[in-house]
Amino acid sequence: MDEMPPAILIVDDEPDVRKVIRSVLEADGYEVVEAADGPAALQLMRSVGGPRGPQLVVLDVMMPGIDGVEVCRQIPHDRMKVLMLTARDDAATREAAMAAGADRYMTKPFSAVDLLDAARDLLAPAS
Repeated sequence: MDEMPPAILIVDDEPDVRKVIRSVLEADGYEVVEAADGPAALQLMRSVGGPRGPQLVVLDVMMPGIDGVEVCRQIPHDRMKVLMLTARDDAATREAAMAAGADRYMTKPFSAVDLLDAARDLLAPAS
């Protein structure tokens, strides 16, 4: 039996951005789920735990409700890696995201190649 592909959760309040990220990741064989804001992402993470829960969260910073940095603080980092993908390119936001537990920080606009490289790197088995 083939192993199932890793699941990736995309959290962004812009539907067009989610669509682009989804198409890039699905074309590379990943299973993708989406949330439009922080509260929905946290609810999804609580309800879909275990081995089929997302192993990687692609997370925007600027969202209504709960921002991405606060969502990052609440993610179970023992089970999930976090790739912050945001238009915010200032040092303070980058530092806050990394302090909250982000594993990687990328800015928009992004290239499909860079997104895939980051996802593959973060999902690679630890050696």
